[in-house]
Amino acid sequence: MSRYVIGLDFGTNSCRSLLVDVSSGRELAEHVYEYPSGRDGVIIDESEPHLARQNPADYLSGIEETVRGAIRKAKSRAPEFDPRYIIGIGVDTTGSSPMPVDEHNRPLCFQEQFRENPAAMVWLWKDHTSYREAEELTRLAAEIRPEFLSVIGGTYSSEWWWSKILHCRNTAEQVYDAAFSWIEICDWIPAVLTGNTDPLTIKRSVCAAGHKAMYNPAWNGLPDEQFLNRLSPGLGNLRKRLYDRAYTADRQAGTISPEWALKLGIPESAVVAVGAFDAHMGAVGAGIAPDTLVKIVGTSTCDIMVHPNSKRLQDIPGVCGIVDGSVMEGYYGIEAGQSGVGDIFLWFVNTLVPERYGRNQVEQFANLEKKAAEQKPGESGLLALDWNNGNRTILVDARLSGLMVGQTLRTEAHEIYRALLEATGFGALRIIDRMEEYGVRVEQVINCGGLAAKNSLLMQIYADIIGRPMKVSRSEQTPALGAAIFASVAAGVRAGGHASVQDAQNCMVGTGKEFVPVEENHRTYKELYRLYQQLHDAFGTPSWSGGMFNVMKELMNIRDRVRRAG
Repeated sequence: MSRYVIGLDFGTNSCRSLLVDVSSGRELAEHVYEYPSGRDGVIIDESEPHLARQNPADYLSGIEETVRGAIRKAKSRAPEFDPRYIIGIGVDTTGSSPMPVDEHNRPLCFQEQFRENPAAMVWLWKDHTSYREAEELTRLAAEIRPEFLSVIGGTYSSEWWWSKILHCRNTAEQVYDAAFSWIEICDWIPAVLTGNTDPLTIKRSVCAAGHKAMYNPAWNGLPDEQFLNRLSPGLGNLRKRLYDRAYTADRQAGTISPEWALKLGIPESAVVAVGAFDAHMGAVGAGIAPDTLVKIVGTSTCDIMVHPNSKRLQDIPGVCGIVDGSVMEGYYGIEAGQSGVGDIFLWFVNTLVPERYGRNQVEQFANLEKKAAEQKPGESGLLALDWNNGNRTILVDARLSGLMVGQTLRTEAHEIYRALLEATGFGALRIIDRMEEYGVRVEQVINCGGLAAKNSLLMQIYADIIGRPMKVSRSEQTPALGAAIFASVAAGVRAGGHASVQDAQNCMVGTGKEFVPVEENHRTYKELYRLYQQLHDAFGTPSWSGGMFNVMKELMNIRDRVRRAG
């Protein structure tokens, strides 16, 4: 009898469950739930563009809706499927997305007095309201605890745990004072599913702790009380109500509670694995291994690599952390990424594309892609910076913004669209360059996520810019598949699962389509990338000095040459 696992994937706008056969990797069914709160699931504030929060009630309804929905679909598609043989659930979420909770692990926004208060909700990963606190934290750590920064690329981000908590204390003191503890969503959901109501005993994810909360066993876990009190008097008191140990995602958080087993229609023997972030589990679901870069391409992009923890690894400036076990046990996980990718394309279509490209968003994207694909690299004379939502890697600066150079009175929307696609490709190459500058080889690139599966033009542009084949994961739901893989390992061989992540990958993972670089395009993109680097350093680094007179002229020269050849 086959055994099955469920991967629960909580994204920015929706959540999904994926039901997978453990032995074959066959994906029996998936079910998606769009978050009902806010705008596309995100609580925003028109007066504060950096604010992005979520309602945790959406996650709870999403669990029930997606799991039951996937089970219904599996029963109709596969007569042999029996939910009694579901052995485990894995969970991945966005991050850093922390939330204040009371002493019973209930979100503060479930209390009547805080029901409409965004500070009492989930502080979503792309909330940048705490950029000042991030700067304060970076300055203090550089002064008295430089080791805290060395393993996170040298700069603490406004997207991360401590800066968000400190911003809550500075701006919503009533919420901060009412919170017994804080918890990442990737830790809260497994706790809910297993019925753990004590924030002090919840198994916290080393992925979240190491990359976002400056957790490291070398300094006994989280930053010390003295450091936190220097950052903000009294902040150190919170440390006692957090955690001292963090766990890899192949460990059990517990077994599912009777209440949730009944709600979902699965056996009480099913285990729930320790949670982790979507990108890290997506990398596992895409087939990550040493010397392989996995790009999770969606609203933002997360780049993940692993390096054996038995081999020396340098600190890499600008990355989002090097954490032992954050992706797989026995390996350092290296995280980088871009703060805006799909979000940039969506912004462009929603705000600037004329109606002649289509009556709705679907038609507009299709027509933009079709017309942009007809252009050659450099033909438009445009060059953009991909910083509409700030820069995550390698500059780690939320206060950078987008830029478009080379527009004329004849510039058209599809040309701008292609330039935005190219900008994200140049940003991706800058990250690869930084990895290789510090001794991490990138021998192959595997892409996954919604944009990798659906936007062939983007993947071809990436191949042409980066100069390497762009492989695309066989599964379109790699974060959920990665979560399912960890569920199978946490359940163990006796229950019908796998002995290791690598064993599970061998059964459950594969690649599909591959995009090969076009040499002529790559040569042109090398010229454009040199200009991108000039803009990148000029607008993004304080030490840059030099002129910019050449940029527009060189873009015109490239444009004219390409048009003559075409």
